[in-house]
Amino acid sequence: MALLEVKNLVKKFDDKDVLKGINVELSEGQSKVVMGGSGCGKSTMLRCLNLLIQPTSGEIIFKGEDITRPGVDVRKLRQDIGFVFQHFALYRHLTVQDNVTLGLRKLKKMSAKDAAEKALYELERVDMVEHRHKYPAQLSGGQKQRVAIVRALAMDPAVLFLDEPTSALDPQMTREVVTVINKLFMDNITMLCVTHDPFLAKYISDSIVFLDKGVVVAEDIAERLFYDHPDPRVRQFFLSVIDHR
Repeated sequence: MALLEVKNLVKKFDDKDVLKGINVELSEGQSKVVMGGSGCGKSTMLRCLNLLIQPTSGEIIFKGEDITRPGVDVRKLRQDIGFVFQHFALYRHLTVQDNVTLGLRKLKKMSAKDAAEKALYELERVDMVEHRHKYPAQLSGGQKQRVAIVRALAMDPAVLFLDEPTSALDPQMTREVVTVINKLFMDNITMLCVTHDPFLAKYISDSIVFLDKGVVVAEDIAERLFYDHPDPRVRQFFLSVIDHR
């Protein structure tokens, strides 16, 4: 059984259909990337899946339960779904270590000592221990994103969502973050990542889901989508993003 199963997901904003019946599955240990042109519904889909946005209709089956039903404990759900935002969303008044330990102490009720030990372990994984007493304003964009990833991972989520994790970064910082996410991929961390970056997509995914105008048009491995897909819409999109790089 899939860890996450999305069935006929629809999202409308006023009279505009943004998602038009999305169907996607994600198994434990699997990593998928969602790509498509601007406005195709990528980020809306990701936000629907952890109920940051309420879907209009459809089912989202997570760990065997439909999380769109009334009465779902959203606070508990979000402890099980790590979310990494495009612009980091770190607390500016907290140090790196305190950003990571906050959720552990407040939500998981860990002691300050245990939370600090957990934070140091996770920061070590992304080479950020030496920066643990710095504030976000003292970090580069790539370092901020690494902290955001660590903060999500420290909660031991069942799945990690990443929403355009490199789009706010310059090329050097992008490579840093791609390296970190690739390590997670090699460690079989379950991930669903929205990105416009074909380089990131290729190195962190088992398969890529291609969206066009709110519909899943194709799903396949990177090489076939990038270079050898029969649908002209898919070929045109990936030709344009690869040439742009």
